[in-house]
Amino acid sequence: MRRMDRRLFAFAPAALAWGRAAAAPGVSAADAKAVRAVIEAQLAAFADDDAERAFSYAAPGIRAMFVTADRFLSMVREGYPVVYRPASVSFVRPQWIDSKLIQRVQMTDAAGADWMVVYEMERQADKSWRIAACVAARGAARTT
Repeated sequence: MRRMDRRLFAFAPAALAWGRAAAAPGVSAADAKAVRAVIEAQLAAFADDDAERAFSYAAPGIRAMFVTADRFLSMVREGYPVVYRPASVSFVRPQWIDSKLIQRVQMTDAAGADWMVVYEMERQADKSWRIAACVAARGAARTT
């Protein structure tokens, strides 16, 4: 599978979940805090160009898709510059949508354009959270 095809496949679940209106009951404060910490830690790793650390926050499916931390970082740098180097970040309340924890994050890129970045989070067997998918839409800043 070509890299572009893999990237689209990886981020399609979050894009689909973003468009659905059927939200389940609220996310617990503990889960919301843990999910935010994972995303913030990955953003900090991108800011430090620490490919291994950034890759460590990816769910097993993403890790299998990209195989190496360097490939993963390269994809983010080239395909998602707003995630790689956001000028500003603002978290929206996370939601359960179709049994998936979805975290929306408003970001601004270096040029001042607004983006809505949607993360699909996946709970691991050890109860930690990892990023299973991500999609960014320019000009889609909205709140919940």
